Amino acid sequence: MYETNYHRATSVADAAAKLSGVEDAKVLAGGQTLLPTMKQRLAAPSDVIDVTHIDDMKGIAETGGGLRIGAATTHAEVAGSDIVKRMLPGLAALAGHIGDPHVRHMGTIGGSLANNDPAADYPSAALALGATIHTNNRQISAEDFFTGMFETALDEGEIVTAVEFPKASACAYSKYPNPASRYAMAGVFVAKTDGGVRVAVTGAGQGGVFRHAALEDALAQNFSPDAIAGVTTDPDLLLTDIHGSAEYRANLITVMAKRAVAACG
Repeated sequence: MYETNYHRATSVADAAAKLSGVEDAKVLAGGQTLLPTMKQRLAAPSDVIDVTHIDDMKGIAETGGGLRIGAATTHAEVAGSDIVKRMLPGLAALAGHIGDPHVRHMGTIGGSLANNDPAADYPSAALALGATIHTNNRQISAEDFFTGMFETALDEGEIVTAVEFPKASACAYSKYPNPASRYAMAGVFVAKTDGGVRVAVTGAGQGGVFRHAALEDALAQNFSPDAIAGVTTDPDLLLTDIHGSAEYRANLITVMAKRAVAACG
């Protein structure tokens, strides 16, 4: 590897100051994407700012209308949290099936959301549940946060500090994972919220995570797997790659949606 400067931030303000002090710095929030890309020389930051030791960016707490998860909280901590299991069991189950044990004990929810990999799991939960992403500068709704494949509404130097999820009366996630990477070839998160039924799809869309209006409309009328058996997805909106065609992913979306609805109980 090439030379890079490592900095361990002691606070959010310290991290922001270190980011603004250099021309080409990256936030290290678990490193499950950044470090492999650096090893492959696909990324070459002059400095990395480690935010995983900032206490204010860790932990899971119940709020008045939901729960708040610090951005530096690992997938394993989300999966094992009694609070998450009680309030949003679908989110806990999602976190428990990310990657492998190494990834789950190192990767963080904030890092995953900020990276916005088109096949990542958390974006579907954030979008379906109507989460709010907190940064060092502002609050961004999930609807506005995800702007395209590997793209978000984050400004240069802006740091995700926490994610707030409203409570749902029922939620579940189902994905068909790539056998090697465990990333979703198609993953569907279904949630019954105060605002109605919301469905978000990851791993399949050409522009990354997206809400599925046809599935939402069908489930709003009849919240059952049978109600969406005939709902289709336009393949022209979906990815085709060496792992599966757009038509294959379209079918997977229906199958995963049915499984998620059934898991809601």
